[in-house]
Amino acid sequence: MDATIRIERHADQGRCVGHIDGRVVFVRFALPGELVRVTLDEPHDREERFWTAEVGEVIEPSPDRVTPAWPLAGPLAMGGGVGGADLVHVSLPGQLAWKAATIAEQMRRLGHVDLDAAQVPVDRMDGDAALGGLHWRTRIEMIADDQGRPSMRRRGTHVRVPLDTMPLASEELLRVADAEHVWDGGFAPGSQIRLAVPEPRGGDAPARQSGDYAVLVDGKLRAGTGTLTERVEAGGADFTYRVSADGFWQMHRQAPVALVAHVLGLVMAELDGTPGPVLWDLYSGSGLFTLPLAALTGPRTRMLSVEGFAPAVANARRNLRAAGLGNVDARTGDVARTLAHVPAGLAHPDVVVLDPPRAGARAKVCRQIAGAGPRAIVYIACDPTSLARDTATLAGLGYTLAGIHAFDIYPMTHHVETIALLRRERA
Repeated sequence: MDATIRIERHADQGRCVGHIDGRVVFVRFALPGELVRVTLDEPHDREERFWTAEVGEVIEPSPDRVTPAWPLAGPLAMGGGVGGADLVHVSLPGQLAWKAATIAEQMRRLGHVDLDAAQVPVDRMDGDAALGGLHWRTRIEMIADDQGRPSMRRRGTHVRVPLDTMPLASEELLRVADAEHVWDGGFAPGSQIRLAVPEPRGGDAPARQSGDYAVLVDGKLRAGTGTLTERVEAGGADFTYRVSADGFWQMHRQAPVALVAHVLGLVMAELDGTPGPVLWDLYSGSGLFTLPLAALTGPRTRMLSVEGFAPAVANARRNLRAAGLGNVDARTGDVARTLAHVPAGLAHPDVVVLDPPRAGARAKVCRQIAGAGPRAIVYIACDPTSLARDTATLAGLGYTLAGIHAFDIYPMTHHVETIALLRRERA
């Protein structure tokens, strides 16, 4: 079923809102103010609360609409449908405005915070404008099609679209892919293909020359090395991280640098010279924030870090040892269960930093954090909805949103990284 509708506003998940006969329709590849012809997803004849649809024709375009730089990721009706870049039809300034509006809307609706888009700064990463919002991913994943070629699935079908490049991949990753003949195929049909290529920084040799990259097929190393080296400068110091090629690391070339700088600045300001501070770093991964916080917040800093993925904790401990940092109790385990048994000397942190997965920290962990009584909480979120829900929980426990700042580390997509500062209300 096709229909012509006027698009009203941004929604979540990279969609916009329109109405058909009073029923809400969430539309992909639309922009507020546009008049568009849409195709409803099947089934659309049931009595659902809302329908979903995709743009098939743009009758009256928004000033923020552009020709997709990666047509394969655009609308199905325009030859796209592979996913991975659901804002590819939006100008770079329009993407920032979209993300600010989405964060503000979720914080108002679920976080009960009076916030508008103008109060949500969204920073673009260095170099992204010059690259047109492309070439930022240092990790990509694909699947081999029936002919053994790297591919992505076309939305709503079982069709595999073969790829001979990946426009979102960093230029260094593409050089590795070419050198390893990834685009030539030869993979077992259905196999999972992952490339992880650290961004050279601070005089690092290119990955393809140093061997510091990984091509994994079904989790097994095909080329490169299984443990990668990442380097981040923060607070005038250089930090080296060993990370698993199949594990988590911030994907954008510049994300580790930008996020660490912002978090470190917030924590230092909240501590304001506190002697012997106690810090928590929850969902700490391989120690992206742990190392600079442990090294730069004072000679008597004591820290607790908690991460559920054991290989990441092993890497974090190794990274801490290599940096000569012995002031961190790095623990492996579920965050909620671990926080139920914190040593007395670490039980009352001055500041808590947390970077939970997309689902957020959730109520139990929020209650445990608030119960420990930190003066401030620095919350790094990859999903505004989860951040808003947890903000509402923390507000009910005595914490107020004191600042919010977003980073566009996922250009061409609706995803955005948001860092919120919450402070304990005075009695």
